[in-house]
Amino acid sequence: MCIGVPGQIVAVGEDFHQLATVNICGVQRQINIALVCEGDPAALAGKWVLVHVGFAMSIIDEQQARETLAALEQLDS
Repeated sequence: MCIGVPGQIVAVGEDFHQLATVNICGVQRQINIALVCEGDPAALAGKWVLVHVGFAMSIIDEQQARETLAALEQLDS
């Protein structure tokens, strides 16, 4: 079983070949956005994505992201 973690994209490069910066629970990581970028990478800034092993696997809405983060935090309790 694989788990994806929601993160919000805070910075992108000029094209989808460059890594983007995502904020996951207050920690910033570099991720690959090639799988979710369908046009101008700048359009992804502020979007929530599901991150797995350094790749943005899908774009998700903010409510779904927050619910998933809350569920993951409860697992840690």
